[in-house]
Amino acid sequence: MGVALEEVVRSGISDPGWSRRYIRAAVGMDIICGVVAIQGVVLVRIALGIAHPVEIPLGLAITTAWPLTLALVGGYDRRNIGDGADEYRKVIHSAGILASVVAITAYVTQTSIARSYVMAGIPICALLTLGVRYGMRKRLHRRRRAGECLRRVVVVGHWTSVLELHGQFSRERYHGMRIVAACVPPDQAGQLPAQVDGFPVLGDFKNVPEVVVASQADSVAVLACPELDGHALRRLAWQLEDRGTELLVATALMEVAGPRINIRPVAGLALLHVEHPDIKGIRQVIKSVFDRVMATVALLMLLPFMLALAAAIRISSPGPALFRQARVGKGGEEFTVYKFRTMTIDAESRKITLRTFDDDGNGVLFKLRNDPRVTPLGTWLRRYSLDELTQLINVVKGEMSLVGPRPPLPEEVAQYGDDVRRRLLVKPGMTGLWQVSGRSDLTWEESVRLDLRYVENWSLTLDVLILWKTWSAVFGGRGAY
Repeated sequence: MGVALEEVVRSGISDPGWSRRYIRAAVGMDIICGVVAIQGVVLVRIALGIAHPVEIPLGLAITTAWPLTLALVGGYDRRNIGDGADEYRKVIHSAGILASVVAITAYVTQTSIARSYVMAGIPICALLTLGVRYGMRKRLHRRRRAGECLRRVVVVGHWTSVLELHGQFSRERYHGMRIVAACVPPDQAGQLPAQVDGFPVLGDFKNVPEVVVASQADSVAVLACPELDGHALRRLAWQLEDRGTELLVATALMEVAGPRINIRPVAGLALLHVEHPDIKGIRQVIKSVFDRVMATVALLMLLPFMLALAAAIRISSPGPALFRQARVGKGGEEFTVYKFRTMTIDAESRKITLRTFDDDGNGVLFKLRNDPRVTPLGTWLRRYSLDELTQLINVVKGEMSLVGPRPPLPEEVAQYGDDVRRRLLVKPGMTGLWQVSGRSDLTWEESVRLDLRYVENWSLTLDVLILWKTWSAVFGGRGAY
């Protein structure tokens, strides 16, 4: 055990102070953004000859207030490092608070010059900060993929759950978690190998504080298991308190997160309240309007390019430019999806003979990395998802959404279990978590997991983030075949 532990410590993070430097860099860049935006407004007003005597001290006050407001709303919280949605939300929240304070102060003091800062200075400051945070986050993700800037985690739970969590951390390394040791129930501790996939099993539930110290961990993740009840967790929290080790408790709920979960104290108990997924109501109406308006605008703008693609398809291979296929939409209703044709006209008849060569499918999805039915032009169209541009027509018709689960074939739906059928609670999408997370390189289980995560945690903000990430996924061309 000593040798295994020594190897884990030696191969771990060589720079444990990276989070402090990241936060200091964020504070410094936020100050620079405030200076550029707010003092820029001051200089413009001076240049236009409309500056007020209190202009410079007012600008300095707002510039100083910007990082302070971010700090008050948790914009420099270590837990939010690298989490784009939370980081961006904090910046926007801070901008709203600062603008409100300046506007109210100006109203009370009858100072008209504050309008320039509320309407221009603070919004520009927020946009600059969002851009900087985006760049910092991307750089952090690259370092994490290279094995740097990771948080050392001791996982406590049953072995099957530990392995599942390890698989998720390995697939999504940008979250910055690395398992350095595991503690399992006493009846499993003597039955497991000393080390699995780079991290050792160093004891049972009674040894967690000692394992944390020995492995130099900064976080403990407790998975759902009956042996660790409320009293045991409370004692563990006390034991970790002196070292400042973060305690993370995973619920038994899978793929449910964000605003759907709230902690409500009742009779001295911390009860986890889980909201039902929002698949009906006014927010879905807003989503539908957003989808149709954006799809209509995109369709009109891309129409000349799409006509050129249609002509190229007709010239390059015999057959129509458009390919029509039955897909299953919301509630199990079938509709006709439109795509640019990327295969030969006899593709469907050849599909049966090619199933024996399906090296990328799994009995539900038919995927062939080097499909001989795909035309040379079709390979290029698929690489950059240009064959799916015609699905904008389906979005305008209300059959699809811009963001949602992958539109399945009827024969795929026939093989769905009850859990997988939850994908049909919402409209299928042109893009989704599956596309920004690997596209066709994903296994069937991973695709289902991502689609169910989307259904359970949908929000308009999540849609916008997925649309933003789709650009890099498409232009990267990874996983498209």
